[in-house]
Formats: sequence, C-alpha cells, structure tokens
Amino acid sequence: MTILDELATYAKERVQKAQAVKSLEELREQALALPKGDLPFSKALRKTELSFICECKKASPSKGIIATSFPYLEIAKQYEKAGADCISVLTEPKWFLGSDAYLQAISSNVQLPCLRKDFVVDEYMLYEAKLLGAAAVLLICTILSEAQLKKYLGICAELGLDALVEVHDEQELQLALKTGAQIIGVNNRNLKDFTVDMENSRRLRALVPPGVLFVVESGVSTVEDVRRVKAIGADAVLIGEALMRASDKISFLRELKNA
Repeated sequence: MTILDELATYAKERVQKAQAVKSLEELREQALALPKGDLPFSKALRKTELSFICECKKASPSKGIIATSFPYLEIAKQYEKAGADCISVLTEPKWFLGSDAYLQAISSNVQLPCLRKDFVVDEYMLYEAKLLGAAAVLLICTILSEAQLKKYLGICAELGLDALVEVHDEQELQLALKTGAQIIGVNNRNLKDFTVDMENSRRLRALVPPGVLFVVESGVSTVEDVRRVKAIGADAVLIGEALMRASDKISFLRELKNA
C-alpha cells in the first residue's frame, strides 16, 4: 500500500467518524444554504501574470515536520501582505498535521480565497469544505474513479466551489478533461517514491486546451523554478515547503513574484 492509499483509507475513516456526529443530509442542507459566491479562486487565477497559491503546511509524509513553529493565521496574513493570490490550507491531520480549524480561521480572517487541500474520498468532505469557508477543493485523480470525479465536480458546481483537479500523467489528464475539470493541477512529485520531476508539467502543459486553467504543483522553490513555470505558460503555481521554510516569507514571496 502506497502512502497515497493510506491517506485515502484514513480519509474514509475520518468521514465515517464525522458522519456519526452529523449526517450527510444535515451537512448538505447547511452547505447549500450558504451563498454560492462568484468562484473567487478561479477568478484569482485568471490573470495576465502568473498567480501564486501559497500553502500553510506544518508537515508532510516525505519531509516530516516542516514548521516546528506554526502560527498558521499569521503565516496566512504574511502571504496576503506579500501579494499572494490564493492560500492552500492542509486539513489532513495525521500525516500533514493539518486541521479543519486552520482553514476555518484563515478563511474568516484573510481576504484571499482558500483551497482546502485534503484527500477527498467522499462527497461529505465537499460539504465540509463549503462550511469551513473554502473557495476551492482539491480532487486527486489517482484516488478517484471517473464516476466519483464527475459526481464531485457536479457537487462543487452546485455549491459554488472551484475544484483543482490534480493529475500526474497523460492518462489522468485525459480523465480530468473528460469529466469537465476547469482547473488542472500537475503534481510534479511522484507519490510512490516522492521524487520530483519538473519536466512533468512541461510535458502535460501542451495537452491542456485553451480556457482550462493550468497550475504547477510541487518542486517550485527558487526564482529560476518560477521562470521555468512562466516559460511553459502556466496560469498559477502552488508553493508550499519553500515558503514554509523561509524565515522572511514576505520578502521571499515578493522575490518569487518578481522573477
């Protein structure tokens, strides 16, 4: 079993526990009662220049503890001050040490649209995301069937949530496009051995049709990396560990934006 399989299995266990407290029907009713909004996440990515999705992440399976000190709300406010376009918030609690509370606090106190970065394996998690204040969710092709992906994209449309659909290869990309994904995220990290190949984004970029937003994930940590991302015509880049490790996040992010 790969770490991704373990993450997906644990996510299912989390949903089961949550449903014991609040039913799917009750959660769905509460989420649908909220305003749909105007899709601020995708709007933030549709700019002439490269958009930056900056991540609040305490740990990861490959790196362990990334931030021993994790004042997540202050970090999010620093990203906002430095000119970030969106914020990605890890809510997976076991391997990433994330929390729903982080997302709820950040979405309530920062004006930027937030992505709930988790391992969605059940529609329950989409309604949770809406109630936590997320503007977008992550849908990972590797752990979802075609039927699931299509259903979840439909629920996102109903809720007014954007969906960042993550792919790793051409087969997953074709699946994402077939089911109607409007934001494609290419993860340059191999989730089986955690190696990073930046060429993955370049290879897949040419296969994404006009009008579909293209996001580069993983492996971007330097000014030169950002320049490469711009060169392939990406709409946005998601930066996590490099920013989390930076002692001066505001200066570092501004340096990357000026690349």
